[in-house]
Amino acid sequence: MIKIRLNEPSSLSAAQKEAQLLSNLATLPSLIIALSGGADSAYLAWAAHKALGDRALSVTAISPSYSAYDRDQLASFLKQFSMHHEFVETNEMDNASYRANAGDRCYFCKDELFKVLDELAVKRNIATIAYGINADDTADFRPGHRAAAEHHVLAPLLDARLHKAEIRELSRRANLPTWDRPASACLASRLPYGVEVTPERLALIERAEAALRALGFRQFRVRLHDKLARVEIAQDELPRALTPEMATAISVRLKEAGFLYVSLDLEGYRQGSLNAAL
Repeated sequence: MIKIRLNEPSSLSAAQKEAQLLSNLATLPSLIIALSGGADSAYLAWAAHKALGDRALSVTAISPSYSAYDRDQLASFLKQFSMHHEFVETNEMDNASYRANAGDRCYFCKDELFKVLDELAVKRNIATIAYGINADDTADFRPGHRAAAEHHVLAPLLDARLHKAEIRELSRRANLPTWDRPASACLASRLPYGVEVTPERLALIERAEAALRALGFRQFRVRLHDKLARVEIAQDELPRALTPEMATAISVRLKEAGFLYVSLDLEGYRQGSLNAAL
């Protein structure tokens, strides 16, 4: 797999990058793709199966931090595209360092995931593993990337210099239903650093976000601050949330989910907002 330096500008079009991606993937003997069901991993899975056929295996990890909604979305994706796919269970909750939820929490999560995938690769006689980091992700704080490097996990989208917007456009051209799926992340990302990750807190967040989804919102996060829900909603949806009727509905639904207080963040949704505390 080609390694690149991201400070080198690319003059390639998205279609040319996709051709390079498919060419790179086709050189691999066999591959496991870590598939969460988001836009990036879904596109990578599609490309890998296109390039490798049955030599590609998409694998999804099930744990308390993976929401039922995400699993339902994944099921729809898999139903539309015939892919060699398996579910595995990961046990990051057994790791005290993960539950402690320090700034490097994602490292322990990804380390567990890649250990499980390494074992599966040996069992299935599969040559290597890949995950869906893209060229934009390198600008964010993501300690999980260190785990990927330690486990020698490939980053085909990054090697092809594909950015998020290009991945969405190429996914649209390929008729992937994930092309415009709102950004998603594990439920643990809603907890401020230092707040212990527990199944109960994850379930509370999942109920609250299901309530917002039922109210018709697409891109949002419910950040847990003890008994307070700090709701981030995308800027284009924020005016609707700020109407008195909808604000009341949000408050009622999230209190029914289990929160005592509900606040609406006036800055709206932004990815990785809890990293400001680091």
